[in-house]
Amino acid sequence: MKRTEGDESSTLVTDGAGVDWRGSNSSSVTLTREERLREIYEENVRKPMVVAWADSRTRLGLLIIGFYILVALVAIFGLWREPSTSQAPRYLMLFENMNYPLGTTASGTDLTALIIHSTPDILLMVVSGGLWATGIAVLIGTVAGYKGGSVGRVLMSISDFVMAIPGLPLVMILAITFNPKNPILLGIIININYWAGLGRSIHSQVLTIRENNYVEASRTMGVSTPRIILKDVIPNLMPYVTVNFVFAARYVVFASIGLFFLGVLPYSEQNWGVTLNFAYSGGALFSWSAAHWLLVPMAAIIGLSIGLILLGQGMDRVFNPRVRTRLAGESESTATDEKDTGMTEVL
Repeated sequence: MKRTEGDESSTLVTDGAGVDWRGSNSSSVTLTREERLREIYEENVRKPMVVAWADSRTRLGLLIIGFYILVALVAIFGLWREPSTSQAPRYLMLFENMNYPLGTTASGTDLTALIIHSTPDILLMVVSGGLWATGIAVLIGTVAGYKGGSVGRVLMSISDFVMAIPGLPLVMILAITFNPKNPILLGIIININYWAGLGRSIHSQVLTIRENNYVEASRTMGVSTPRIILKDVIPNLMPYVTVNFVFAARYVVFASIGLFFLGVLPYSEQNWGVTLNFAYSGGALFSWSAAHWLLVPMAAIIGLSIGLILLGQGMDRVFNPRVRTRLAGESESTATDEKDTGMTEVL
């Protein structure tokens, strides 16, 4: 039966018992586009920023990594001179001449220029190597852990085989064979089999996650496997993946510096490892007047490593849903209290 109250916009559809079957509450359940965007902003931008800002380690890590990015931009835009021989007096000490604040080498090369123009390639290697290792590990580990069966056995057998290959000899063979000069390719080669051990660890974690009630509920409702992996499995792995991304990135830093120092990777003067090699060959290890030649690139390496560690520790908290919800709630309650206090003072 149809009953009209007022105009046509208030038409009510009922059955004999007078129950409204039109679904009048559907408009309150359906989110508008603005509300969806606000929800995405809250979950993916505001809450992570609140958690990150609440941790001093994250702030310090972001400051350090931001400094290295700024140095890389200085090199990219040519805001500092290119390094070259005989461009300054030999063996200038730290801050002895502010035109060359980090001193010079035995050939009169500006150490500041060497460090600045080496930074972009180092950062590209770090990011590419870290993304390669964690990306392949997450892909192999989650699929093998969630699917199980023959698929899981095959993928884990591949992972075990790759893990059994010695990493350093493999990197040396690939570097000599392909002679790569692209820093992105160099980062991938350095971490060519780093993903195998991480993939097995992720596989073990997924075996536990897939038995959780919410994953079982998604399977029961007929949600597709890729969607379950993306929405239910991987978010629970993010703290672990983030920490291991930092470990993989640090490995790229130390391995690349060591291989450049040994002369295995393609030669370039604009690299911290090559600078260390020249400093060692020039006797900087035994001469105080040349010690800065060795200490400056070492300080750059240590600073980048510390920044990655601090940032990784902070990102662990950012991707922890309990910590994020708690800190975001505290922020909201603090803001509400401040607002109420301000209104009380005005009144």
